[in-house]
Amino acid sequence: MSTNLKVTLGILAVALLGVIGLAVVNRDSGTTPVVASDTLVRADSHRLSTAPDGRVTIVEFLDFECESCLAAYPGVEKLRAEYGDRITYVVRYFPIPSHPNAFNAAHAAEAAARQGKFEAMYKKLFDNATVWGHKEEPQVAVFEGYAREMGLDLARYRADVAGAEVAARVKADAADGAALGVQGTPTFFVNGVRYDGLPTYDDLKAVVEKSLSS
Repeated sequence: MSTNLKVTLGILAVALLGVIGLAVVNRDSGTTPVVASDTLVRADSHRLSTAPDGRVTIVEFLDFECESCLAAYPGVEKLRAEYGDRITYVVRYFPIPSHPNAFNAAHAAEAAARQGKFEAMYKKLFDNATVWGHKEEPQVAVFEGYAREMGLDLARYRADVAGAEVAARVKADAADGAALGVQGTPTFFVNGVRYDGLPTYDDLKAVVEKSLSS
């Protein structure tokens, strides 16, 4: 074995040991890295509340047709009602392709957002999810009915919901989620750190309280 080959193998061995050591440290410490803030929250991301002090920011990647998101929804709403503008709550789209109307629902929410009614449509979709969810046929007419109930300009809504800009906006959120390692919904991030606990009111509240007191 040549001297150069021995040196090269030695360097590779040291580098490999360093990587293994770092992995062990990270595993043992139980820490989750803070993700890139510009990918997690964009300038046009939908904020249901905004904390002036910026101490706590929760980001939820969701699918309106996801049963787990629907199960988490009451706890999320309870948390938002309790903390109000003490926390920033951001909602981002992550429609699951296997859900028949996930993209249609996200498009409806985004079209409503363009008339200043994102939160109203967000609530309509979740409050009525058992009515329209998991049906093979498109629920576009149902969502348009919600838009009518909300008093939206229907001509504008129809153009937006079928338009390329709305489709691109939804896909951009999903792409950011994929880049951040999101694989399913709901996925939460609290102050840039992925939250891996249960998506219940009590568990999320505990994280919020810890963040507020730190």
